[in-house]
Formats: sequence, C-alpha cells, structure tokens
Amino acid sequence: MPKDKIITFIDFFYPPFRRFMPEQTFRYAACGGANTVLSILVFNFSHYFIFKEDNVDIGFVVLKSYNAALFISFCISFVVGFLLMKFVVFVDSNLRGRIQLFRYFVAYLVNLFLSYFLLKIFVEYAKLDAIIAQLITTVIVIAISYLSQKHFTFKTKKDQKG
Repeated sequence: MPKDKIITFIDFFYPPFRRFMPEQTFRYAACGGANTVLSILVFNFSHYFIFKEDNVDIGFVVLKSYNAALFISFCISFVVGFLLMKFVVFVDSNLRGRIQLFRYFVAYLVNLFLSYFLLKIFVEYAKLDAIIAQLITTVIVIAISYLSQKHFTFKTKKDQKG
C-alpha cells in the first residue's frame, strides 16, 4: 500500500530527530515540506511557463499571473496535502473522513485567502519579486496551517466514557 511505503520512507529519517520532536511533528514536516515544494514548483511553472507572467482573463475577472499561479498550485496541493495529512501524519484522528475533509477545506480556504493577501501585500506594496514573496508567504502560512491541522482538522476526540 502506498501510504505504508511513504510512512516507512519518512520514518527511516526520523531517528536523528527523535530527541527534538515527536514522530507526528516530523511526519508533518516531511509531508508538508514535500507538498510545499510541489506547490512552489507548480506555482513557478504556472507563473513563468503557463501564464508567462501575463494577466489571465477568465471571463468575469482578470487575474495577475501570480494569483492565477497561486490558485493552480493550491488546487493541486489541496488534494495531495489532504491525503498526506489524513493517511500519513494524523492517522490517530478518530473524526470521520468527511468531517476531516470539510475542516481541511475550511482551513485551506483560510490559508488560501491569507496567502492571497500576503502575496498581494508583498508584491504590490513591498515590491518584492513574486517568488520571494511566495516563499515568505509560505513560511507564515505553514506555521498557521500546522496549528489548525493539529487542533482543528485532524484532532482526536477524547473518549466520552467515565
């Protein structure tokens, strides 16, 4: 099963980090890091090669190329991220899958809007390069995302008995 292979691969690198962080945090860092790299690669590819840094007219609105690239990268990393979080990182969560998916979607939307506004501020007002702005935004959003995933999306309900 692919999830078992992913867990085995990640856990192979865990022993040197055992003293510094719990296994779940390490798995989150590994999966989140891989998903972040995927997201950044998709963002860059979309921004420079698909949209060629040109505005994107989708009929009812015209998007800046970096916003269109952000949307594409978020769509892909949403699916990959949810699967990794559910089946590799937060395997002990006893919430129903549909509840997890809904909560992940809500948290993801918050992160999307946060990313959008941070990216807009960094690019349009701070005059940073889109890629640098995306990297800074990613660091901020990752910190917020970890807390929301651990304490909201994939939390473990305490046993209601005695």
